[in-house]
Amino acid sequence: MNWSISFIPFVPWPVLWIVAAVGAVLIALLFWRARRGAAMRLLAFAALLLALANPHLKQEDREPLNDIVTVVVDDSQSQTLAGRTKRTEEIRKALEARLKEVPKLDVRVVHSNSSSADNERDGTMLFTDLGEALADVPPDRLAGVVMITDGQVHDVPEKAAALGFDAPVHALLTGKKDEFDRRLEVTAAPRFGIVGSTQTVEVKVTESKPREDDIATLTITHQGKGPVTKTVRVGDPVEIDVPIDHAGPNIVEIEVNKAPGELTQINNRTLLTVEGVRENLRVLLVSGEPHAGERTWRNMLKSDASVDLVHFTILRPPEKQDGTPINQLSLIAFPTRELFQEKLDQFDLIIFDRYQRRGVLPLLYLENVARYVERGGAVLVSSGDDYASPLSLYRTPLGEILPAAPSGRVVEKPYRPTLSELGEKHPVTGDLAGAHGGGPDGKEPTWGRWFRVVDVSPRDAEVLMNGADGKPLLVIGERGKGRVALLLSDHAWLWARGYDGGGPYSDLLRRLAHWLMKEPELEEETLKASSKGQSLIVERRSVKDKIDPVTVTTPSGEEMTVTLDKGERGLWRKTLQVSEQGVYRVASGKLAGLATVGKANTREFSAVTASDKSLAPILEETGGGAFWMGRAEGEGGDLPRLAMIRSGHVLHGTDWLGLHKRDAYHVKGVRLFPLFSGFLALALLLGLLAMAWYREGR
Repeated sequence: MNWSISFIPFVPWPVLWIVAAVGAVLIALLFWRARRGAAMRLLAFAALLLALANPHLKQEDREPLNDIVTVVVDDSQSQTLAGRTKRTEEIRKALEARLKEVPKLDVRVVHSNSSSADNERDGTMLFTDLGEALADVPPDRLAGVVMITDGQVHDVPEKAAALGFDAPVHALLTGKKDEFDRRLEVTAAPRFGIVGSTQTVEVKVTESKPREDDIATLTITHQGKGPVTKTVRVGDPVEIDVPIDHAGPNIVEIEVNKAPGELTQINNRTLLTVEGVRENLRVLLVSGEPHAGERTWRNMLKSDASVDLVHFTILRPPEKQDGTPINQLSLIAFPTRELFQEKLDQFDLIIFDRYQRRGVLPLLYLENVARYVERGGAVLVSSGDDYASPLSLYRTPLGEILPAAPSGRVVEKPYRPTLSELGEKHPVTGDLAGAHGGGPDGKEPTWGRWFRVVDVSPRDAEVLMNGADGKPLLVIGERGKGRVALLLSDHAWLWARGYDGGGPYSDLLRRLAHWLMKEPELEEETLKASSKGQSLIVERRSVKDKIDPVTVTTPSGEEMTVTLDKGERGLWRKTLQVSEQGVYRVASGKLAGLATVGKANTREFSAVTASDKSLAPILEETGGGAFWMGRAEGEGGDLPRLAMIRSGHVLHGTDWLGLHKRDAYHVKGVRLFPLFSGFLALALLLGLLAMAWYREGR
C-alpha cells in the first residue's frame, strides 16, 4: 500500500497558471506599496489556488514487478573458432545460474546467428536480434543487457539513444587479447569479361598484428586447373590475371598459406566469379550448292545478334563451263586464301552445308581446317547425299577428323528422328522439347518426319540421334583439342518450316554449336553445386549408369561423403541443408565444383580475432563494461560479480558488473480522499478574506 498526494484541478492547468501569475503580480504591487492586509490577501489567494487545484490523498495498492535482464548469446560462425563454442556455453550456464540467484530478477536468453533463411544477413547482428527480443519488454523493467560474444559485431548503433532503453550493456568476450590471424582481402574485382580476354583482380594479404618483412604465398586455381603460386608481401596490393575462357561463370579460387600461430585458415581463401560474355560469335558458313535448307541455316544464324556470319554459297561448280568470264560469275570473289589460311583461327565455328569436293577449295585449305580442329577449333558438317558420293568431304584431308565413315548408301524413306540411348542422357539432346512425348508408348518424339539419312559407320565418336532403320543421324566426336559434329541428313529445314508438326531445329543447332565450343553447361560429364537459402544443391550429369559418391568440403574444412539420387536423363542430384556460410567444395574423381552459401566473402570472417573496439563506444555510453573471459589455452576468465544498483552512470568495475534496480510495479487499485474541498475550503477561504478586509479597515 502506498500513499501520495495527487491534484485533480477544476480548470485546465494552463488557466490555473495564468491565474496564479496575474495574482502574484497584483499581490507584489500590494507589498511594494506597503498596503495593510497584503499578507492576508496572499494567504487568501493561495487558498483559492489550492481549492482550484483540488488536492487529493491517493492510496495505491501496488504489486511489485521483477526486473528483466537479457542475455544475448553470439552463435555466429566466428564463435566456432578456437574453442569459443564450448566456452560460450560454459559462460552462459554459469551466468544464468548466478542471475537466477538474484531475487526478483527475470532472465531472458536471446541466441543470435550470423545466417538467415534468405541469406540476406551478412555478419553478426546482435543488436538487431536484441531489439526484436525486447519488443514486448517495458523499458522501465529492463535492468541490463549482457552479451556473450567475441566482440566482432556489425550492427553496433552509433548512439545509445538508438537502443530504445536506458540500461547498461555489458560484454563477456569469449576470446583472448593476444589472438593472431591472417586473412585474404579482395580490393578490386570485375564482374564481367569478354570471352578470350584477361581480367585483373586485385587482392591483399593482411594480418591482425603486422610483422616486419612478412612474406606470404598465394595459390591461384582457375576453373579447377593446376594451381599457380605467387609470393607476395603482406599488406601490399597484388594484381592477378584471370583469363576468361568461356561464356558464363569463370571461377577463380585464391588462397594464402597458413601463418604460424594463426587463429584459423577459413578466411585465407576467397572465391571470385567473373561472368564471361561473348562479344560476338564468329561463324563461317560454306554452302556447297543452293538447296531448300540453305536459307534456313542463314536465317537462323542471322537472327542472332551475337553472331557475326560469313556465308558463301557455291552457285555453280567448276565443271559447268560455258565461256562466261570469271569476273561475271559473282559479285564478290570467294576469298579462299584469306579465310582458310590467314584468318581461319579467328572463327569460333565453321559449318559445311552440303559441301563436296569440286576444286573450289584446294585440299591444302581443308587440311588447314583439320589442323584448326586439332588445335581447339569447332567444325559442324551438315550433309546430304553428297557425303555418300565419291566427292565426299570424308575423301579429303578433312576426313581424318570426321566422326563417321560413309558406306556409299543413302536411305530414303519417311522416319521420325529419335534419340539414342546416349542421346537420352546427353545435355545436347536429352531434354529437347518433344523428345519424350507422343506415340503409342508415350516415348516416341512428337517431331516431324524427315526423308533421307546417309548410312555411315561411326569411328571413335558418339551417336546422339538415329534416323531411318536405326541409322546414325547425329554423330559427335573430339579430335585433339577440338570437336566435330556430323548431321547426316539435309532435311532439318523441314522442322524449321513446321512440316508435320516441325521440331526443335533452333534449339538443337544452338546447343550443338555451344557443345562444339566447349560451353561448360553442355559437357556430358559435369559436377556442379549451387545454393538456395541455406540449402546446398549438388548436381552431377553423366552418361554412365553408375557414378562415384561426391565429397563435400565445408567452409570450416570438414568433409562429408554424399551419395546422389538418380534422376532422369543422366542427371543425379542431392539437396543438403547446411548451417555454415561461405565456400563449399564438391569433388568426385577428376571433377570438382565450388558454390557459395550466403556470401563468398562474408563480413563474418573478415575479422575473427576477439576485440572490444567495436562495442567500446556503446558500452561506455550506457555505463557497461567489457570482460575478457578467455585467458590461457583451455582456461576461461572468472565470471564478474553481479551488483544491483539503483542509480549511477558507471555500472561496472574490474571484477563486477552492475544492473539497474528498477523497482517497477503494477497498480492493482486506487482510492482518492479530497483534502481541500467542500465547506472546509469555503470556510477557510471566506475567513482569510474577512481577515484581509479587517486589516485594511483599521
